[in-house]
Amino acid sequence: MSFTLGIVGIGQFGSHFAELFAAHPEIEALYAVDSVAERIDAVQARGVRFDKRFDTLEELLASDVDAVAIFTQRWTHGEHALAALRAGKHVYSAVPMAIEEQEIRAIAEEVQRTGLVYMMGETSQYNAAVVLARRIHRTGAFGEVFYAEGDYVHDMDLGFYDAYKYSGGENWKATASYPPLLYPTHSIGGILGVLGERHATSVSALGRPDTRGDGVFDKDVSMFGNDVSNAFALFGMDNGGAFRTNELRRVGYPSHKRESRFRFFGEDSSFEETIETTYWHDKQRVLDVTSLIATGSTMSLDDPRLADVSPALRDAFVAGAAQVHHQARLPREFQGLPNGHEGAHHFLVDDFARAVADGMQPMVNAWQAARYTLPGVIAHQSMNSGGERLAIQDLGECPLPVLDLDADQEPLDLEALYETQEAAGAVVG
Repeated sequence: MSFTLGIVGIGQFGSHFAELFAAHPEIEALYAVDSVAERIDAVQARGVRFDKRFDTLEELLASDVDAVAIFTQRWTHGEHALAALRAGKHVYSAVPMAIEEQEIRAIAEEVQRTGLVYMMGETSQYNAAVVLARRIHRTGAFGEVFYAEGDYVHDMDLGFYDAYKYSGGENWKATASYPPLLYPTHSIGGILGVLGERHATSVSALGRPDTRGDGVFDKDVSMFGNDVSNAFALFGMDNGGAFRTNELRRVGYPSHKRESRFRFFGEDSSFEETIETTYWHDKQRVLDVTSLIATGSTMSLDDPRLADVSPALRDAFVAGAAQVHHQARLPREFQGLPNGHEGAHHFLVDDFARAVADGMQPMVNAWQAARYTLPGVIAHQSMNSGGERLAIQDLGECPLPVLDLDADQEPLDLEALYETQEAAGAVVG
């Protein structure tokens, strides 16, 4: 079943994804919503056809559109997703799912009631290192994973000022103070995207008030009353283990090279990602797997389509698929099109389009999206309560049929991998 899709918010991400949605064979027509008409015009000038255009989300929801893709301000996603579901529309939402627990639960309830498709477009789900760690985990090679780490390390100086000015207008400083723990899905999603059978049960979190003094992360300016730029959370897991995440916005780190990084420690083997090299090791051998997750570029950093994107952020919009990705599952129409976030964008669009067409829920469905988002919401509460350990009430497993488009990917043969990497000189111990 092909369907029509309305993109809400033709900004830096919305315009980029519009090209992919327009190319997907399951999407028969594309609509656009943005109060700044020139942004729609600019995307159409690049060859993306919008069959209809609207000024507001309400106008779109009153139309005959089948599905919506939400790329609005991050604190509005829950409200907009609920409005769309209640109007009978399938939903693709940029991260985060919502910033309040009641909205997260309401989205899952609405999906269960209606059977509509909901997907959160978490890029870490298809981050190349996460894909490799997930494939290793599915072989059982880690054994029981008792501890993991996930960091979203993105300094404000590396493009975030420009991004907030673009989206926030004259009052951009009020929104640039967005609380780090309410944007938790890149770090948590990378961990639980590997450990799909696990969920967080409790959290204790701390935050460091910002000291730059430039009017950002100033409680008197912030619409969120937030002065914390770096936050740290320790989560309990349902198997008795734990995972730790860092959300860092003031940090001396080349986040344009690697925004997210992950580590997994199992009883039988472990996985560690650094800025340049990634290792998988058991109790005897250390294997350099960097080549398996290396991504090439799908477009130039000087491409006119990136004109509105800060140069420090452009790497995230150009990275293509890696050797470890299940590239054979993607539609041929995506060949040569822009990708991004270590090859994630093509897979996210394909997940949603095919879930809607097949009448099933995607991998990052409402229940999985809640597992990536709700722990951060509770962590933010813990931080504001001096680090008090708080319980996290998991929503459970998705009760509807789920479409796993990677299920037919050939299983990872670890012994063959060792032999191949050893021949290439990548066994380092």
